[in-house]
Amino acid sequence: MIIYSSNALAFRESVDNNQITVQIEEAFIKGMGKRPNQGEVRAWNNSMQFMEKIIRNSKVADDCGILIEYNIPSTSKRIDFIIAGQDEQKNDNFVIVELKQWDAVEAMDREDVVRAFIGGRTRETPHPSYQAWSYKQYLSDMNEAIYSKDINGYTCAYLHNYRTVQPDPLQYNQYQDIIREAPLFLADDASKLQDFLKRHVGQGNGVNLLYLIENGKIRPSKKLIDHIDGLFQGNSDFVLLDEQKVAYEAIMSLAKQTDVKRTIIVQGGPGTGKSVISMNALGGLLKNKLNVKFIAPNASFRTVMVETLTQRQARNKTRTKMLFTGSSQFYKEPADMYDVLVVDEAHRLKGKGAYQYLGENQIEDIIKASKVNVFFIDDFQRIRPEDIGSIDEIKRLAALYNSEVHEYSLAAQFRCSGAEGFLNWVDDALQIRPTANFDGWDQDSFEFKLVDTPNEVYDLIKGKSDQGYKARMLAGFAWNWTADKEGNRNGEIPDVTIEEHRFAMPWNARSISSTWAIHESGIDQVGCVHTSQGLEFDYVGVIIGNDLKFDSEKMELYSDYDEYKDRMGKRGLKFKNEELTKLIKNIYKILMSRGMKGCYVYCRDKELMNYLCSRANSR
Repeated sequence: MIIYSSNALAFRESVDNNQITVQIEEAFIKGMGKRPNQGEVRAWNNSMQFMEKIIRNSKVADDCGILIEYNIPSTSKRIDFIIAGQDEQKNDNFVIVELKQWDAVEAMDREDVVRAFIGGRTRETPHPSYQAWSYKQYLSDMNEAIYSKDINGYTCAYLHNYRTVQPDPLQYNQYQDIIREAPLFLADDASKLQDFLKRHVGQGNGVNLLYLIENGKIRPSKKLIDHIDGLFQGNSDFVLLDEQKVAYEAIMSLAKQTDVKRTIIVQGGPGTGKSVISMNALGGLLKNKLNVKFIAPNASFRTVMVETLTQRQARNKTRTKMLFTGSSQFYKEPADMYDVLVVDEAHRLKGKGAYQYLGENQIEDIIKASKVNVFFIDDFQRIRPEDIGSIDEIKRLAALYNSEVHEYSLAAQFRCSGAEGFLNWVDDALQIRPTANFDGWDQDSFEFKLVDTPNEVYDLIKGKSDQGYKARMLAGFAWNWTADKEGNRNGEIPDVTIEEHRFAMPWNARSISSTWAIHESGIDQVGCVHTSQGLEFDYVGVIIGNDLKFDSEKMELYSDYDEYKDRMGKRGLKFKNEELTKLIKNIYKILMSRGMKGCYVYCRDKELMNYLCSRANSR
């Protein structure tokens, strides 16, 4: 969606007449259906004055095309400024200009990331050159008009308030590769930016290019398809086995036929390979040139999937990450905008009132916005009252939109060393559902220990990590989490404390929350369900806090509302202990099922520890 477009002459006149901000604001309201915030309005008022001088002094042709606040299709991202036209060889080009009002920045040791003052506080944010480059890469990969009509994209960043210092953190060595991809122009570089624009678009004839860019179909280019296909090749994390292959082929057969609206439901418990199938489905659907997005409500899960697929290569990561998104943006999308939407962890989809979600029902949003939608779901992994994802709800809304429903089930366990019996035992022991494994499982296939102290759990996990295994500490939300603003950005404060055992560890650091599962410092931090759901490790150590207890008289597990510290997780449930208990039991099932080779558990409630020991014949 284009918020504002014109030719270069009309743009200059609008700025000269002090009308540009008014025109952008009116177009924003009309196009977006809401008012821009005052920070955006101030930015337009400031930055457009600078851009007008650049455009005028560059002497580019009057019929160059100008786009302001271009909403990249199928994303929530907006490009600040695009100018389109031809160069002296009559090549059709466009230039993305990322505008920043920064006057200072801090360098970081993370590739293409800096710290700057944004929205009232200092935040980590992509380097401006990286931001500009990533937008161009997405358009070149996904906009059919651009890649099929040989429209060339160029990028740069313009920080008109930023004066360079020596040494300049914005231009440290770790940023030089991306600056070469997208040149950086600062307060004293106006003439260089003018020359840059003149060279690439100065001959004009760019207004028609705006129309082509705006109306280009969103579908993957051959270059992107080959790129993604190459990432899967030889990546053992995404090899399909047995019934995973059957489910994948069924999805591909149905999803390629977008003439009929279809809803595909794939249900399966932990370790059945839902994520392996969903990721392969993304790659397979791209190969069929379909406009597809991968949706995962959990940000940590999305990040780790991208990292695993790209092997942490930054440029690969950017091209891939644009295909992944959260679940909250689809309420405003038109009907059938996407060929296919693939939803993993669908049990975490939200309803009205969820944090930062402005719609009514995310399941309905997704079904409405796509011709074919694929939901990977486990009804026993709902962990908050706002989680509305269920098979019944998907079927109800599919019927509302006349979408054919196709269901598939996964049973075989590919986690826990194939020990389906252990996961069934967990279900039975936590009183989630009765199973045939009420009296145990083949313990040679999976290592499970109940231990007397949390310190012993940590020693076991640290030992496994030192041996080269993927191992992490996990806990239920039975301890408060000190806020970022109170000095706990990087896990500085050991919130998970068990005084009787002199045990103290921090929760996973907010600065690495999305990559905690694979970050080297994660071994000395405790993860929660929100940073581990959907992921897997070789070994997990689980601390069951006082939020879950056992009543030896009633022989029942029950939750302790006051000991459960997730405010959103217990909202409205103070007098609904049965519902809260279901959610907390689901959380501990999720935590205990993250390990593929082993799980070590400490229970703070002694009655619960004795009960589990009796059920597992373990100590």
